[in-house]
Amino acid sequence: MFRRGLPIRALLLAAALAVPVLHCTAADAPAQDAPKKVLRYAFRVAETGFDPAQLSDLYSATIAANIFDAPLAIEFLARPARVKPNTAASMPEISPDFKTYTFTIRPGIYFADDPAFKGQKRELVAADYVFAIKRHYDPRWKSPSLYLLENNKLVGLSELRREAIEKKKPFDYEREVEGARVLDRYRFQIRLAESQPRFEETLSDPARFGAVAREVVEMYGDKMMEHPVGTGPFRLAEWRRASKIVLERNPNFREEFYNEEAPADDPIAQKAVARLKGKRLPLVDRVEVSIIEEDQPRWLAFQNREHEVIEEVPAGYADLVMPNGKLAPHLAKQGIEMVRYLRADVHTTYFGMENPVVGGYTPEKVALRRAIALAVDIDKEIRLVRKSQAIPGQGPIAPNTWGYDAALRSEMSEYNLPRAKALLDMYGYVDRDGDGWRDQPDGQPLVLEYATEPDQYKRALAEQWHKNMDALGIKMVFKVGQWPENLKASRAGKLMMWIVGWSGGPDGQAFLQLGYGPNKGQANHARFDLPAYNAAYERQKALPNGPERQAAMDEAQRLMIAYMPYKIHVHRIFTDLAQPWVIGYHRNVFMREFWKYVDIDAEQQRRLAK
Repeated sequence: MFRRGLPIRALLLAAALAVPVLHCTAADAPAQDAPKKVLRYAFRVAETGFDPAQLSDLYSATIAANIFDAPLAIEFLARPARVKPNTAASMPEISPDFKTYTFTIRPGIYFADDPAFKGQKRELVAADYVFAIKRHYDPRWKSPSLYLLENNKLVGLSELRREAIEKKKPFDYEREVEGARVLDRYRFQIRLAESQPRFEETLSDPARFGAVAREVVEMYGDKMMEHPVGTGPFRLAEWRRASKIVLERNPNFREEFYNEEAPADDPIAQKAVARLKGKRLPLVDRVEVSIIEEDQPRWLAFQNREHEVIEEVPAGYADLVMPNGKLAPHLAKQGIEMVRYLRADVHTTYFGMENPVVGGYTPEKVALRRAIALAVDIDKEIRLVRKSQAIPGQGPIAPNTWGYDAALRSEMSEYNLPRAKALLDMYGYVDRDGDGWRDQPDGQPLVLEYATEPDQYKRALAEQWHKNMDALGIKMVFKVGQWPENLKASRAGKLMMWIVGWSGGPDGQAFLQLGYGPNKGQANHARFDLPAYNAAYERQKALPNGPERQAAMDEAQRLMIAYMPYKIHVHRIFTDLAQPWVIGYHRNVFMREFWKYVDIDAEQQRRLAK
């Protein structure tokens, strides 16, 4: 039984000691004195590694986003979201046809020190971005983010990739291609085969498109996931896999200051700006991230003041922390701050469209998926499992993004058990052998295999699924595995069903990618491949924002709802808490690199924290 005052670190010590520790190199060794300002919190899912060309999960990307720099960035406090220059000297020059983007990088930006640089300061140059982009096309790295670039059709790069695959030879980084080329030391140019009016948003993601030095890749090779070296505010100091990740301030980080503007209707942002305006970034010296999968120890680590922040208060503690959506008086009295926000995400169960049981495009297969979706009681799931920390999903496009229709109501959120049963009866999914479970139309057993994880929250969701399918007369079995293993199996097309979250940028296209055929095995976990959907997706991608584009996005949504490769459950509401000594904590749902904007009152932390 966990008790207040018992350090969570003691409970996890044995496991931590058993995990190999990756320390920073001698060149990167931190100073002898302990950092004055430390930000500690937890991920509830383990990371996989930190190489921009190989990572694919949110948690690894969060670490990488604080190590690497993209040429552009999302403004931290801007509402609605707005892109600004980051390492770029200005916004890119864009041709009138939206096919050519020219970036100019600011001189005097340096990578964190690393043995790969042989004791020399290494300046960021345009070639580092071209190299980083090309790495996604290199078959060696099997980039899960390649689809983001291939969808934008950078001229000549897909052909270069195919040549490497067909001739079974190393990818040719030396060959200049029109799609991504260096103009001079500080300028590079992207050339697209088709108009892409929003391409610059792609290059605002530091986790996937941050600059990578070629010397680092040549030195570490297949161990790149362990050796992230970037120009961002932090550098990796220590890594115990699936246990603890420590980042320290990058001494080479350029002069950058807190210069955010607070929206008039955001008192939390206004308070942060008042305290932090003009201060040099990053504001903390060290970030320590623990991996705590279970809700109770994660909550107690915050309650016991061992963590500065808890991101996404577990649903099971919602009534304790925020009765009726307001911070509980006993927490407010302690000076704890609450930040509550609707995520730009979808929490969805996908059906493997190539799976012989639930996949396919024939009427009976579509009817099966729609019947299963109709039998899922989303309102009960939100009340009982999610503790009202979500809103029903009506389609794949998330709130706060361009293309989202708050007025949309669809079958996606409908709970109608009689209609679900009638659909199954109509298409021959009936109990043929008298065992109480429905069978397939050909008489084969109908058994759903659902992948999930072992934590308490996922167990509660699985139990809800079990009850829903029992009521429908469909047998369901659960395959429990760790999240990284499920992710690997999913990308390989080996799972029948899996519940997974997906978050994206400020444009709804990031969510329509889930159904785009060429993205199979990448964003498209369901492996949905419908020509009509693909055509609608491609049409909206080429159009500027406006009614015509909205109509194409609406058509894509309609097709996804009709064919049901994904059962969109909800859009989640996150509630984060920060200790009283944390200054300026806020969230922008479109960026992960927020650590540099958070400050710590070190004296108050020492006085009150464990």
